Amino acid sequence: MVKFEYVLLALLAGRPRSGFDLGKWVESEGQFLRSRAHHSQIYRLLGRMVADDWVVYEVDPRDRRPDAKVYRVTPHGRDVLLEWVCSPYEPTSRFQDPDFVARFAFAAPLDTEAAIRLVRTELDYRREQIARNRDRDRTLRFDDALPEVDSAFAQETFDALHAYGASAADTWVAWLERMLQRLEARRDQRRDQRGDTPA
Repeated sequence: MVKFEYVLLALLAGRPRSGFDLGKWVESEGQFLRSRAHHSQIYRLLGRMVADDWVVYEVDPRDRRPDAKVYRVTPHGRDVLLEWVCSPYEPTSRFQDPDFVARFAFAAPLDTEAAIRLVRTELDYRREQIARNRDRDRTLRFDDALPEVDSAFAQETFDALHAYGASAADTWVAWLERMLQRLEARRDQRRDQRGDTPA
C-alpha cells in the first residue's frame, strides 16, 4: 500500500500548499487514492516530514483567520520523492491497486522512464495473470451444503462475477497499453528535441 506521505510530497512538488489545501485535495481529487484521511492525520504527517527535512514551511498571515503554514519540498524531499517514483514496483493480485495509481499519477509528470517501467511491469503482470486464469475451470463444487444454498444460482452468480472481472481486466490492460504508447511517444519526442540517441 502506498505511504500517504509520498502522496503529500508529490502534491507539494507541484506547488506549495497549506495542510488545509492538502486536505481539500484528498477529499475531492484524492479520494480514489486515499479514503477517509483526516486533517489531523495530514498535519501529523506534515510534522514528521518537517522533522525528516522533506519539507519546510513559511507562515502565511491571514486577516481575521488563523495564520496558515504553507509547505514546500526541500532538496532532500525532492530526492526522497524521486527515489520513491523510481523504486521497484511489485504488482498485487488486485488490478488498479492504489499503489500503482499513486505511483503512476506522480511518476508520469516527474520521470517518463520511471513511468514506462512502472506501466510495463503492471502490464506484464496483468497479461500473465489473465493468461493463467481466464480459462480455468470455475465449476463450483458443493458437498454437504446448507439446504438454503441454491447451487445452480451460486454457479450463475460466480460466472457473472467472472465475466465482469474479465471485462474489467481487459479494459485495464487496454488502458495500460494506450498509456505505454503515449509515454514512449513522449520520451521519443523529448529525445528528438534534445538530439539524443537511444541507449
